[in-house]
Amino acid sequence: MNKNERPSFLRGRGAAVGLVICFVAVIAIAGAYTFNNYKKQMNEQVAKAEDQAEELTEDKSKEAATDDIVLPEEDDKEEDGAQEEQTETPQETPAQDGAAGGEAPASGAAADVWFSEDSTLTWPASGAVLIGYSMDQTVFFSTLEQYKYNPALIIGGEVGETISASAAGIVTNIEDTAQTGTTVTLDMGNGYSAVYGQLTDVPLSVGDYVASGETVGILNEPTKYYSVEGPNLYFEILKDGTPVDPMNFME
Repeated sequence: MNKNERPSFLRGRGAAVGLVICFVAVIAIAGAYTFNNYKKQMNEQVAKAEDQAEELTEDKSKEAATDDIVLPEEDDKEEDGAQEEQTETPQETPAQDGAAGGEAPASGAAADVWFSEDSTLTWPASGAVLIGYSMDQTVFFSTLEQYKYNPALIIGGEVGETISASAAGIVTNIEDTAQTGTTVTLDMGNGYSAVYGQLTDVPLSVGDYVASGETVGILNEPTKYYSVEGPNLYFEILKDGTPVDPMNFME
């Protein structure tokens, strides 16, 4: 055997080693490629997310900037309107006072309006009490044929009679309701109010001062809620918006 020749098993072993090395190299190259590609995709996704976040931030900034511009304009308009109303009111008041021919100014009238738990009320209608105040238990309403709580006095009267204010007050509301017809509310001061219902020909306007004994209206035909009871005055007293028994204040 020639000394320079290697045994055949050594040649086969060398080929196997070379093959393994080539395989490892291929795997390494493939892994590097895959890693680089994954890294590239991740970078693209991160960049895209950052772009979207920046766009969202810009949109919110634009909306905020828009709101900052619109809201003050609306506030300015409201303030301007309030200033105009305040400017007009003093101008109208002297004209109304002059036309009234010597009526007391509103401030003076308001000073005369004061009612307390020790104050008294005069009878506002000519008849007797048909249905008494009752908020502790229900009472029978003949027209409705049912028992109900009653926050007022239902006082009988004659159609056409004059209904007078039981105490001084300032007109705060005049309205027509299905139950009590034309109804007038007087603020008597100190949280007390008087409500007069079933009226007609009311000679008052909101804001008018009404002295005790002055006309509030004319007694009208009863509404369909009181047809059996007959002509009557709906008379309610409120303290801070809550009904109280008018009989506690009657003379």
